[in-house]
This record gives sequence, structure tokens and C-alpha cells, in this order.
Amino acid sequence: MGIDIAAIFCAAGVPVEIMEPDTARWDAARGRLAESIRQLHPVSPAAPAGIVASLEELGWAKVDLVVECAPENLELKRGVFASLVRLARPDTVITSNSSSYPVSEIARGLPTQERMLGLHFFMPAHLIPAVEVIKSESTPETLWSRLGELVRALGKKPVMVAKDIPGFVANRLQHALMREAWSLMNQGLAGPEDIDAAVKYGFGMRYLAAGPVLQKDLAGLDIHCAAATSVYPTLANDDAPPQTLRDKVSQGKLGMKTGEGFYCWTPESAAAERARYERVLIAALAVQQTDEPSQNG
Repeated sequence: MGIDIAAIFCAAGVPVEIMEPDTARWDAARGRLAESIRQLHPVSPAAPAGIVASLEELGWAKVDLVVECAPENLELKRGVFASLVRLARPDTVITSNSSSYPVSEIARGLPTQERMLGLHFFMPAHLIPAVEVIKSESTPETLWSRLGELVRALGKKPVMVAKDIPGFVANRLQHALMREAWSLMNQGLAGPEDIDAAVKYGFGMRYLAAGPVLQKDLAGLDIHCAAATSVYPTLANDDAPPQTLRDKVSQGKLGMKTGEGFYCWTPESAAAERARYERVLIAALAVQQTDEPSQNG
């Protein structure tokens, strides 16, 4: 994730320094960086990217923005932020790519929280246009807006989130969808393949052209309101992950990375699926870049 974020900046001509403590991963990181930049801009020259093994080795005098991409562990991220406060210039903007933890939780107890925000990219970061720019209670409006402008200058689509609640905007929407998907599967109403087909070949395809709110304007709000009257009361409202999902996790069936989740994977089939997935995303990105919605307001 961090490498793909670095590729976005490099492709836009912004020099980057990457901190990766595991030096054994450096060659793979350089290869991934080059490939991600190529996917974004096949012929354009890119800004340089260096790699160091520790935060102390970074050239802090020239660092204007930090994007923390540590694993999704709150205490680990808090430790990284504490080090960033100690090492970075007082005016360096410090952001977290956390997909769920509010930046106010990560930064709790630290000074200069007014320069700390959420900057949430979506995997694969270089191909998904949306980036959530998340404001905490300490964030000045001017800094929040300025970071949104930077995201737009990088060729991305900023999603301005006015409060750092857990999950922000996009992941809350995704979890609402998945809660209903797990419920349908648990009830035996649809299998994994059917759930995927319903989204991929049904309403999900429409979302490439229009988000859910615009799509309802296109279809008619009266139609949605009438349908919601009968559907909403029957939707799942579970407040914990379903047993089906917890069983998979407890069995070590974590998906592609372990060879089995709801689908079975070999190294060959996993590589082929990742390649297909990125081909589709690149094609979708090309469509979106030339086809902006025309709504007023």
C-alpha cells in the first residue's frame, strides 16, 4: 500500500522517501514502485524515490508531508506518530492511511495535533481514484482544504470527511453492504458467487457511471422511497462480525494470502486473478478520466 502511494507522488513529479525497516523487501518494493508508476504514466518521467530502514535516516529538513502506512494496529501507529512528532519539522503535515482508526485516536496525547489528519487511500492506491481527506476536531479548515487540493493536484478524487469517525465514509458504506451480504449467505439465500455476481454485474456496474445518490436521482427518488419502505425493516442490523466470517478467520482461511477463504487459490490462480483485477481497474480508470458526471450544484 505504501509503495503504491509513493508511486502516485512520483508519477506526479513529487520526490518521495520511503521508510521500510525490512531491507529484504527493498528489491521487491523497487520493482512494485516501477510497475505502479508505469501503470499510471507509461512514458512520463517520474520523480525519484529513496528507501531507508529507519525514520531517523529520512531527510527531515525537506519533508513537507508524511503518509503513515503502518499495519492496522493502533498502538503501532501511535508509536510511529510519537516518533514523527519528535523528528519532523513543526510545520510538517502528518497523516495516517489508516482505514478505520480515527486520527484523533492515533494522535491522542501528542502535541501539535492540529497538523494531523487522515489521508485514506484505497487498495490498489495508485489505481483507485478516491482518497478520503479526514478532518479531526483539531484540524484547521484551511489545512483540511489545502490537503484536499493537493489530492486533486495528484490526479485523485478527494472525499472530504468532516469528522474522523471509525471507518470514515467509504468503509462505512462497504461494511453496510458486507453486513447484508454475510446475512444473506448465513440464511442460505445466496452463495459467495451469487453475491459477487449481484454486485459486479448488477448495481455495482451502475456505480462506475454514478454513485448511489446520483443513481437514485437518475432512477427517481419516489421509486427508491417506496422500495425502502418495505426493504429497510428487513435488512440485517447485526452489531458483530457474523459466525461464518469468524469461523473462516479462526480456521486460518484468510483468503488469497493463505490459499483459501470463500474461494480456493493456488499461487498461479492468485497471480492470474490479481493481474485480471488490475487490468479491469486500469480500464475503469481510463473511462472515469474521460467521463465526468454533468449534474448541477
